[in-house]
Amino acid sequence: MSSSSPSSRSDFSHAWRALRHRNFRLFFGGQSISLIGTWMTSVATSWLVYRLSHSALLLGTVSFAGQIPSFLFAPLAGVLVDRVDRHKVLLWTQSLAMVQSLAMAALTLTHRINIPEILALSAFQGLINAFDMPGRQSFMVKMVEDRADLSNAIAINSSMVNTARLVGPSLAGMLIAATSEGWCFLVDGVSYIAVIASLAMMRLPRAKEAQHESSMVEQLREGWNYVAGFAPLRNILLLFALLSLMGWPFIVLMPVFAAQVLHGGPHTLGFLMGAVGVGSLACAISMVLRRTVRGLTRMIPIAALCFGVGLLGFGLSTSFPLSLALMLVTGFGMMQGLTASNTIIQTLVDERMRGRVMSYYTMAFVGMAPFGSLLAGALAHAVGAPLTVMMSGAACIVGGCVFWMRLPALRKQMRPVYERLGIVPTRDAATGA
Repeated sequence: MSSSSPSSRSDFSHAWRALRHRNFRLFFGGQSISLIGTWMTSVATSWLVYRLSHSALLLGTVSFAGQIPSFLFAPLAGVLVDRVDRHKVLLWTQSLAMVQSLAMAALTLTHRINIPEILALSAFQGLINAFDMPGRQSFMVKMVEDRADLSNAIAINSSMVNTARLVGPSLAGMLIAATSEGWCFLVDGVSYIAVIASLAMMRLPRAKEAQHESSMVEQLREGWNYVAGFAPLRNILLLFALLSLMGWPFIVLMPVFAAQVLHGGPHTLGFLMGAVGVGSLACAISMVLRRTVRGLTRMIPIAALCFGVGLLGFGLSTSFPLSLALMLVTGFGMMQGLTASNTIIQTLVDERMRGRVMSYYTMAFVGMAPFGSLLAGALAHAVGAPLTVMMSGAACIVGGCVFWMRLPALRKQMRPVYERLGIVPTRDAATGA
């Protein structure tokens, strides 16, 4: 007993080591509160659109409006993030996001909300996200002074996102059933105070005014050449873009499954979204317990296969318990791919290119989703939501198989970077990237 107890404490301490950094602790606390509100808004917006329109096509259209700005503006945002103080970027984006949520709340609670207003405010939030996501991802390295703790910080951040994904939709389902969607938007707007306060309380070294000899256009081209010319980054982002295009839009169709396939209401939607959160959280915790980034590349195609199989089964299911179980599988695969990809990209990227590379990560993660949402909405309108989700799952499986075949060549190109960072021994013949 005495011999195992210290080991347990050591493992626990190692798993949460990034929280020893004060700035990251503040970020963790503020975001933990704010993200619950964000997920409440996500569910409330979908249900509000469906309640007003009863249209799968409009569900896809609203999602498209909220995500297309990330595709259009993320590369420009990445250049900006590399040129200015990332801390100030986040203060601005979080403040504007709070204004957007409060505007949604005011219009909904006064019964003045209609599809055009939802489209406009969703597009405004998408524009904010285009700058917020690369800024937040690039700022991670500033909050964790020891780069060895960066992968742990990313995993903890994923755990935080998925704890919120678990809590937020369930709260939203109960709140919508008891009152209306407007209260979800109001809670979200107020929750932004927590993350804005945490950013304001951070102690950061004074940012030096960077001198940029290159123009923004030249830096934009430089970022593209960097991503396109390094095969590991290029292939990870391409697979991630495929999953976002074909796989992730299943979320948009959740109200259709809840209402038409499973014959439920907002509670059913909340439970389905909550099951995705449970699966994602289980994956995120397993990633927190990892000691090294070695072995993560093989997790990427495995995650795509797991994600695809979950979607295929979900499209076939008409049983609520079975659908919940399949959402657990889908959530696990979805989060494993997301966290593993993010960690490897953040490890491989050169610091001066971080903002631009993370802007392409934003394009792959969020920017491709609007096209997927529009496609999913149109397909669901034409052939039904179940067949649409089954087709999405098949595409994810194909993408995972192609990446798996390219894996040996990608590891060889990653190895020099891992050797330089001390992740693998220089003379180690094993390919453990």
